[in-house]
Amino acid sequence: METNWRPKLGDKFIRRPRAKTHPLKRVLGAFGLFSAGYGNVGSSIYYALGLVALIALGATPVVLFIAGIFFIFTALSYAEGTAMIPEAGGSASFARRGFNDLFGSITGWALVFSYIVTIAISAYTAPAYLGYFWQPLTAPVAGTIAAMGIIFFLMCLNIIGVKQSSIFNTAFAILDVLTQILIILLAILFIFAPHPQIFSQNVIGNWPSAHNLILGIAIATLAYTGVETVSQLSEEARHPAITAPRALILMIAVVMILFTGISVAAFSTMTPTEMALEWARDPIAGIAYGLSVAIVPEEVAAGLSSSPAGIIVITAIFAGILKILPALVAILATTILIIATNAGLMGISRLTFSLGRFQLIPLAFSRVHHKFKTPYRAIIFFSLVALLLLIPGFFAPDTFIILGGLYVFGSLLAFSLAHASILRLRIRHPELSRPFKLRGNIKFKGCELPVTAILGLVFSSAIWLTVVMTQPYTRWVGFGWMLFGLIFYLTFRHRKRLPLIQAAREIKLPVD
Repeated sequence: METNWRPKLGDKFIRRPRAKTHPLKRVLGAFGLFSAGYGNVGSSIYYALGLVALIALGATPVVLFIAGIFFIFTALSYAEGTAMIPEAGGSASFARRGFNDLFGSITGWALVFSYIVTIAISAYTAPAYLGYFWQPLTAPVAGTIAAMGIIFFLMCLNIIGVKQSSIFNTAFAILDVLTQILIILLAILFIFAPHPQIFSQNVIGNWPSAHNLILGIAIATLAYTGVETVSQLSEEARHPAITAPRALILMIAVVMILFTGISVAAFSTMTPTEMALEWARDPIAGIAYGLSVAIVPEEVAAGLSSSPAGIIVITAIFAGILKILPALVAILATTILIIATNAGLMGISRLTFSLGRFQLIPLAFSRVHHKFKTPYRAIIFFSLVALLLLIPGFFAPDTFIILGGLYVFGSLLAFSLAHASILRLRIRHPELSRPFKLRGNIKFKGCELPVTAILGLVFSSAIWLTVVMTQPYTRWVGFGWMLFGLIFYLTFRHRKRLPLIQAAREIKLPVD
């Protein structure tokens, strides 16, 4: 049928935009995921090393290694789960699919608690290292104000969008890894290798009691609590079934190598008692100080060259390195702690995005900004909660210790639930596609159960119970938070006339 209709001058054609089923932008590659996750895991060494030395003494390198083995188990469980269910909920999504909505809500609320404390403790620690450049930042009031400023700045950055945050994370991760490698090489080449007896004496001569050894392993898990971040960001990753496992495996390798090297460097430059009493809050700064005292540039130059001109050049190089090393450590600590704060914001905002989508929390938290495509309400709300946690920093001297205990409570609980969910998914949904499937399985009623997940569940649960039993403040605050979350969930589901345990339908996320 022919028509003589022609558009007139001034006519407009309006095409209705298609609704997007995936409102978060997929912009992250494997290294972007790695840098975000490394920000959480790598940052903890700046305070965990000194805290572990206070309890485990000479066994600090050993307990860090043991905790690192079980960190590998946890990372592998997350690799299988994330490749199978690449959602922003991470282990909360594993629990929801493996068990039910109630179990998913409990897991998600534990993760929310962990991320809020991660944001607070990382930002609270950074100004202490910046105090090298400006001494007033070491004062409680000024340091707390600076920490609040860091959270506010990163809140704005994450509202603008994850791409900007990813570039920020990647640049700081590279700088941090290079600086740690420099410290490790200096310690091993010029102290440990020529005088290995110093390290062995510091370890064997200061071995702790059996009780402190076990407690030290529990506290050492603080150094590996950040693997969840990669899983949380998988919904914004390109090809998450491939990039997420790669990021987690890369993080395993880098973290284990660096943490082992740093612990060797620590006890090559100082005794466990010195670290516990003088450098507990800033152990990496103590290593830098020990290197500057132990390494004599003229002796190093004489051993490397016989030429007078070469000796002069090498002496100048090493003298310059040792002179700027404290500043490098200050930059190292500050950058990685800022990465941890940023990674916490990225993780918690995406977590609430997922929880709201599956009606585990009110949908208002999961609204996505129409321009930036980020869950801005969740970012703002939980940033404010983290700021509230920092208020005791103005007057309470043990704020740092309190935050550390709460951090371990939430993280270990989430790890235990993640392992349990991976095992449950193997039993309940063996038909699901697993692009990354753990090997080393045992047969149970026709199902293949990964040994690493079983060991990870047993270890994480035992260590979590140890922390709960030995830390009264952490016990009451942690269980209080979980009880509040449970009441919050049950009230919300009741008012919406949704089943309390069984799965509710997925809701399309609104865009403001």
